[in-house]
Amino acid sequence: MYGKTGSMIQWFGLGLLRAVLATSASAQATGPARQDTTKMLPEIEVRAVKPLLTVGGASGLRLYPDSLPLPAAATLEQTLRKLPLLHLRRNSRGEAEISVRGSESRQVAVLVDGIPITLAWDARADISSIPATGIQEVRFIRGLSSMLYGPNVLGGIVELGIGQTSSHPSTRSAEIATGVDQVSGFGSKARVSLPTGKWLLRAGASHRDSPGVPLARTISEAVPAPDGLRINTDTRNTDGFAAVRYQGDGGGWLAFSGSTFKASRGIAAELGYDEARFWRYPHISRSVAVLSAGTGDHPTPLGGRGDVEASLGLDLGRTDIDAYTSRTYTDVNGFENGKDRTVTFRALGDHTIGSRGDFRAAFTAADIRHDEFLPAAEARYRQRLLSVGGESVWRLVENSGRINSLRLSVGGAYDVGQTPETGGRSPRQPTLSEWGARVGATMVVADGRLLLHGGVSRRGRFPSLRELYSGALNQFTPNPELKPEKLVAIEGGLTLRVGNNAEVQAVGFRHQMRDAVVRIILPDRRFMRVNRNRLTSFGVELLASTVIGGVALQGDLTVQSVKLTNTASGGISRPENLPETAGGITARMALPLGLRAGTELRLTGGQFCIDPVTGQDAELSASTILGGDLSREWSLSRSRGGWLSRLEASVMVENVGNTAAYDQCRLPGPGRLARIQLRLF
Repeated sequence: MYGKTGSMIQWFGLGLLRAVLATSASAQATGPARQDTTKMLPEIEVRAVKPLLTVGGASGLRLYPDSLPLPAAATLEQTLRKLPLLHLRRNSRGEAEISVRGSESRQVAVLVDGIPITLAWDARADISSIPATGIQEVRFIRGLSSMLYGPNVLGGIVELGIGQTSSHPSTRSAEIATGVDQVSGFGSKARVSLPTGKWLLRAGASHRDSPGVPLARTISEAVPAPDGLRINTDTRNTDGFAAVRYQGDGGGWLAFSGSTFKASRGIAAELGYDEARFWRYPHISRSVAVLSAGTGDHPTPLGGRGDVEASLGLDLGRTDIDAYTSRTYTDVNGFENGKDRTVTFRALGDHTIGSRGDFRAAFTAADIRHDEFLPAAEARYRQRLLSVGGESVWRLVENSGRINSLRLSVGGAYDVGQTPETGGRSPRQPTLSEWGARVGATMVVADGRLLLHGGVSRRGRFPSLRELYSGALNQFTPNPELKPEKLVAIEGGLTLRVGNNAEVQAVGFRHQMRDAVVRIILPDRRFMRVNRNRLTSFGVELLASTVIGGVALQGDLTVQSVKLTNTASGGISRPENLPETAGGITARMALPLGLRAGTELRLTGGQFCIDPVTGQDAELSASTILGGDLSREWSLSRSRGGWLSRLEASVMVENVGNTAAYDQCRLPGPGRLARIQLRLF
């Protein structure tokens, strides 16, 4: 399933070191990958996780969903949980949020085919409602590696490739998968890929239906739960996609992708809290379309080489929320419906500077609209965001003495935000602006066995429309006076190759954010978002991989300390839902009779939250979750790689120990869930 066992050790470090030494790769060291020159590393056969190169930053990771042990109709949330060093949780609205290095979800950018979809009403991506069937690859970069990704990028970057990917198969292929779990939930998907000369056509759809998630050990509901399930956790969703890509002989390319998602689902209510959100989503939908093109790398009149790319994206969403009076979910006492439309244009260009330098620039413009429908009134909101960024990469040293390679990256950005429509509420100042800057360096020594890197950056984030003006069915008091957050980040680390089959990477980081937006509880028991002056986080990230006796092992660990300081009062507290320790170990092996097995152990350390009952900080205990899978594959024809030529059967178990793990106060995660499925491809 993952290629040769021995090659699994190269999941991040080895490919990174070799890429740094390659001059062709160094030209792509920062910013988004250029479509015409992205190269696969042939010595890495594992398609689960691979390295990406960033100058002055920790190596990014590339993940291929079709190579992972995932459910037949997997969501993006289930896919991203396979990424090391990325923290995911479910909030009290039922949304799936992501966090990196002490950041919160609004500080992590999510892009689909180069278009940021986190520039919306809430300025964050609920990854449980993003179409996932068409995603070919996921690129994850920790920290701020570039000034070119647009506004509001502080804590990391997740790129989803549907139409813009480096994959261009030479033969047609299809995939059909279906599975069922112990609570009678099922999922199915079908996809097809048709390469025709310079064109690549792809399409597919999936459907998932589940009556709910099982209760973990020691968890009980105030109202009797049917079949041992958490009340109001049922879900039904369908998504589909279509993508087309044209690759010209001269390097020019054209791509289009369209994907859509539609669902209805319940939201698990906080336990032991009579004023919890008793909500359901009778309708959630999201559609994303991206049209993009690039010239390819060509000589220019300026005497060097360069290319230009441009993308236009349309992000449409609709969310209907029904509020109920109690945990029986029989009587509706309110609703909040919203429609979103975000149009984003993004352009990138790069050009060589002599024989040792490259310059890249980007422009991003987004027009964000949200229409809100409440029982008492309707309201319209609008926000405009602009960003201009540029950066240069210099190859200072090439194979000189003890230094194999030395790269320097310098960049800057300027962002502007406006809120011309505020739903009738008092607007904040009409125009805001923020600047950003970054400098980083990467050095390779010891004949490519050791890579050293370091960088420092500064960036700002404008508050979203929802943070400024939303009442969330009277759960929040709006605060139009919120100020932008400002983050200064420092990181440094090393990647070391040990012997022939082991890699280790260690990265230290320190973030300091001024005017951090956090929520507080008011005397009337409602929440309010405020700027709480300074949030500081520092920590260490570790990645490692090796092979011991035919067992491929991969591990990651993040240890961090995050503190929130109110400079007016001098008080220090812990921000919500940021675990002090998180990590995991994954093992994969081949067994007799053609079987393959894998296991994953994930640790989430202690963290803090605001208890809605007491209004005080509460500590959530650490938890450890164990999962595993067993699979076997059969060939259905002599020509491997033909049309539907292989059959795979698998068994997967999530949360083997049935552990009660809390994502936030009074919200435990799912218990044990077993699944069987078949995949024809």
